[in-house]
Formats: sequence, structure tokens, C-alpha cells
Amino acid sequence: MESVKVKVKRVEGAEDLPLPRYMTPLASGMDLSANIQHDLTIEPGKYEVIPTGIQMEIPPGFEAQIRPRSGLAAKYGITLLNSPGTIDADYRGEIKVVLINHGTKNFTIKRGDRIAQLVIAPVFRAELVEIDVLEDTTRGNGGFGHTGV
Repeated sequence: MESVKVKVKRVEGAEDLPLPRYMTPLASGMDLSANIQHDLTIEPGKYEVIPTGIQMEIPPGFEAQIRPRSGLAAKYGITLLNSPGTIDADYRGEIKVVLINHGTKNFTIKRGDRIAQLVIAPVFRAELVEIDVLEDTTRGNGGFGHTGV
């Protein structure tokens, strides 16, 4: 499995939190921890921006994707409001996660809780070429639900 070096810096006050890490040998995402000072409760239908305590230097040609943790979604209805979140290679601020509670009960986050996953992925930049006519396909203009349920 290939790897790429990504530089990580802890923000001041987050020295006690673990750095993102893969929880199993074949995991594609690293868990991100909540960098909060006090317990934070998200009510059903509400969302909160949660800092993670890290900044990153992502190499050119890559991005970081922030994705929900499947266990939080399945058990509590907790997911990301902007999923996946994108962190560009030129961003240097603290990484934050926008969690939303789609569940029916309050959800409390504690300092250090694993709240999301971080995936490092290659980026290809597109060169757009304007044309007058697109090639026909079998699908054509078929949009949402065009193949049935």
C-alpha cells in the first residue's frame, strides 16, 4: 500500500489529544478527535462546528476528505452536514468538523471523542474545454430516478 507524507501540527492546548490514526491495518480513514474543553451536547436537528486540534500541510496534488463515522451515524444519527468535507492543500488553519444530529435524542461529545474520519486522496485538476454539442449516450438527459426505484 502506497503512502504519502502529510505534515501535522497540533494547535495550542491540544497536546493531550491523539494525532489522527488508522484504527486497523486496511482502514482508508484516520479517526479525528474532538478538541473541546467541555462536554458539548447537540440536540436533534441541530449542528455544531467541532475543532479537531490539528493543522495540516497537505502536499500539492492531494486533498483531505472529512467523512462521517459509520458507527455514529448508525447508532445515533450523527453525521456531517457537509459530507464529505474538503480540505485543500493550501489550507493551514485548524481542521474543524460540522456535525449534525439527525437522531431523536441529544448527543453529547466529550473531549477526545472520535468524531469523524480523515481520508487523504489524490486530486486531478480538470481542464475545461467549451464545446457546442455533447456526444450522445444511452442515458442522455436522464436525471434523478430515471432508472426507477
